[in-house]
Parts: sequence; C-alpha cells; structure tokens
Amino acid sequence: MGKTRSARLGVAVGVAAAGVAGALLMPVDAVAKPIAAPADFNGDGYRDLVVPAPTAKVGGKDGAGAVVILYGSKSGVSASRKVVITQNTAKVPDSAETGDGFGASTAFVGLDKDGYSDLIVGAPDEDLGGAKDAGSVTVLWGGKSGLSAASTLPVPRGSYGRYGLDVAAVRDSGGARVLVAGYAGSIEFSGTFTRAGSARVAALYPQTGSAAVVDHGDFNHDGRAERIVTSIRAGGYSGGLVYIDPRDGSHVPLSTDGTTTAVGDVNGDGYNDLVVGDPDEPRTGTSGHRGGELTLWCGGPQGLAAKPVHISQDTPDVSGTSHTHYGFGTAVAVADLNKDGLANIVVGVPGQTQNNQANAGVVVVIPGKKTGTPGVGSYQLSQETVSVPGTSAQGDGFGTTLAVGDLNRDGHPDVVVGAPGEDHYRGAVWVLPGTSTHPTGKGSVELTAAKLGVGGESPQIGGFQPV
Repeated sequence: MGKTRSARLGVAVGVAAAGVAGALLMPVDAVAKPIAAPADFNGDGYRDLVVPAPTAKVGGKDGAGAVVILYGSKSGVSASRKVVITQNTAKVPDSAETGDGFGASTAFVGLDKDGYSDLIVGAPDEDLGGAKDAGSVTVLWGGKSGLSAASTLPVPRGSYGRYGLDVAAVRDSGGARVLVAGYAGSIEFSGTFTRAGSARVAALYPQTGSAAVVDHGDFNHDGRAERIVTSIRAGGYSGGLVYIDPRDGSHVPLSTDGTTTAVGDVNGDGYNDLVVGDPDEPRTGTSGHRGGELTLWCGGPQGLAAKPVHISQDTPDVSGTSHTHYGFGTAVAVADLNKDGLANIVVGVPGQTQNNQANAGVVVVIPGKKTGTPGVGSYQLSQETVSVPGTSAQGDGFGTTLAVGDLNRDGHPDVVVGAPGEDHYRGAVWVLPGTSTHPTGKGSVELTAAKLGVGGESPQIGGFQPV
C-alpha cells in the first residue's frame, strides 16, 4: 500500500500501464477459465473483453499480473481501445508483488445494480500480512468511464489459502453472489455489495476440499443458480470432483469428474445443462477417456438428469480423433452460435497436432442436439482456418482458454481463443467474429502480448492443464 500511484484507474483507452511485461494468458496453475465472458463495463451497449495476463511483470516484479480491458464498439474490440490494470494502478488496493498472479481468474456481474457490469479479479498467490499465498479478490467497479474504482472482498487470511484460484459471479432471484475457490474450500459472498468493499454475507463451504474451479447454473429453472464447485485433482480420478450446491450433509459429487465447467441449454428444452471438461488421460482404475472428454448433464424440472452423456473425439461425427494428450475439454464454453435455439459446445483441444505441429491446438465446435449425443455438424477452428492470423506452430496451445460473447452488437456471438505458447510463449488471443451460421476467420483479430501492452519476456507459469 505504500507505493506512489501515478496512473488513474480507467484512464483514456489506448494508454498501457507502465512497466508491464510478461506472458499473456498464462494462468497461475493454469486454471482453465481465466477469461470472463464479455461484459459491458462502461454502459455504452457494447460488451468489453477482459484479457488476463497473470504472469506479467509489473514494476520489475515477475508474475505480479495484470488484466487488459478491451472496450467494445461497432467494429468489435481493438488494441487501440484498451486499458491495462495492475495492482500498481491508482485506486487498486495493495501493490504489485512478485508472484501475486493478479488476473489468474476473472468474472463479472452487476454487484450494486447501477446498470454497469463490475469485474472480479483473483490473485491466488497474494501475501496478506504474514499469511503467505493467502490470496485476494479485487472488485473493479464499472461506470460511465469504464472500470474506475476498486475494492477487495474480505476473504479469510490464512497461509496457503490461495483464494482467487477461480471466481464466479451471478445475479439471480436472490441478488448478486460471488463464489471464490481456494485451498480451504469455496467461499460465497452475497447480500449488499458497496464500493467501500463491504459484502454483508459470506458463507464458507469446506466440504469439497480444495476448490479449483467455481461456476453457477440454474438447472431446474427456479430462478436461483446452483453453485458448481470442482475440486483440485483427486486421487483415483482423472480430474477433480464436481459438486452441485455442496453443504453440510449434502456434498456427494457427480459420478463423473473433470477440471472445468460450462453452462447452457444444449438440447433447447428451456433448461440449462452442465458440460464438464475432463482433458486428462485416464490412469488405471480412473475415469476419463484417452485424449480427453466432455460429460453433458442435462437439466430439467428436478435438476440434473441421473445419467450423463459422454463426448470425445471418438464420438461419432465429432471432428477429429482422440489421441493421447490432446487435452480435449481443457477449456469449454456453451453458447448458441447460430441462433437455432440449441447451444453449441465450444471445446479447446490445445494438445492436438495441427499442420504437422505437435501441441499446436484447435477449437472444436459441437452443435447442440434435441435428443441423443451431440456430434453431427461439428467443425474445427484453428490458425489454419481461412483468414485467421498466424500459422499453427509447435506448442502454441491454441484453445487453452475460451470465451464467447457478442462484442460488436450484431446479434452473433464471437469466439475468443487463447494460446499461451504463441509468440515464444508470450501468448496471444484471437477474436473470431460470429455470423448467422458459425464463427469465421474473416475479420478476425490476433492480439499479442506486445499489442496489449504486456509484451516482453517472461517464463511460462503453469501449463496446459488446470489445477
């Protein structure tokens, strides 16, 4: 807190924070959901994109971390309309320190009902007082000029709590809620949120053990979103255990495990479904599928169905072929890309060989289906897709991270893809514009670390797999 801040949070777009260098989209411990879906932080009607750089060097501090805000417009997002925010930015609590990992996770919601989306940012390796790696969660508040104020949520201060490994946020019939993952379990904030940093209610859920990924989903259409908590990788499983609304006396995990989750109506019945990505290789006696798989749990009046559907690149009509260490399901997003009433499953496969380059990576899009196992009509997106900038190279990891959202308000969701190995492991993000039928390379944009104001050399922290 003792550092002098020369920059103002939310200053004119196009001005990058000074002294920021490092790898882009290199999540601390490689949590698979660092990119929040686009949200409107300045209320201009266009969604804005958050690009995390949690291993960025800030003020000479390796791995301090940053987030880059790309403000949306009629023409989408551009590096010319950006703001870089770090813990050295004016009005942001604390200060940049080595290895904080600010930006390792992000989420958004309107916390105070002022009409602007607010950004929640996790820094799981933040030291608080004498508590090493306690973790912290910062709220960057939206407003007419964008993100222009900040405060922190009061997470517990315990050594190696690592709160902020993941964050999720929702506003439903119960108001706004923020769910935070950490090594002591998950903690949820609700009630009244203010810019002074207070949250009236906080509940700790240690029943799941160490939490790596958190999410929300209303599966029975009752207006209240259930909490989804995925643990760190568990012994005897290929991923972590997935819990729905865990609490005392009721914390039996789903029968399938994984490392990341996404929610949407894949079968078009009006109920949200849950997609769990399980990219790990199965070991003797564990679940999973060679090359990775998805588990689709359909929602309904009683919540999630009793039996799930499994999808891999060995599933009929799914594009590609399962292969060891392809990592199918490393990142997952669910959205209706062609407005047919059925949400598509967008899957990152960062270990897939592409253009004869190992671990170059692709994204597989699987159309939704009313009944049966989805797969028909699936297709791939990669750096070989026509008009997508760049060329697949060994180790790019295209598809390590994903987000979907309409950035230019044309009614067609755009697909955002991260590749941490691009540009000599400094990383890059692509925005592929949506159309009436599918995302396209035409008009796509590649955003490198240098373009976003976080260029320079920095070692990769973590890898392609989530906690």
